[in-house]
Amino acid sequence: MKSRNALKVLEEQNIPYSIVPYLEGTLDINDLKDLLSKLRLYPSDIVRKTDALYKEYYKGKDFSNVEWLEILVNNPKLIERPILFNDKDAVLGRPIENVITFINKYYKK
Repeated sequence: MKSRNALKVLEEQNIPYSIVPYLEGTLDINDLKDLLSKLRLYPSDIVRKTDALYKEYYKGKDFSNVEWLEILVNNPKLIERPILFNDKDAVLGRPIENVITFINKYYKK
């Protein structure tokens, strides 16, 4: 599922959203820690392991959570996407069922 497919679902369901331009360097370590806490995941869990950058520089190497935070903040294209979040929770938007479950939980009463 691509990010634009998640956007399509949000638009079809009339769910308000904002896009975080994280590729422009707007994400810092505290933001990422907060997001990971909502996701209930470790930094290595949200790494795009199919990305060429990962394969070339990080695959097969052992990094601590702190090191992964630095790597992801400095290389935001390595962050799995889409990620949907609100003030309480977050979810990886792959597969599409995650998006629908998130919408149903928080926006469909």
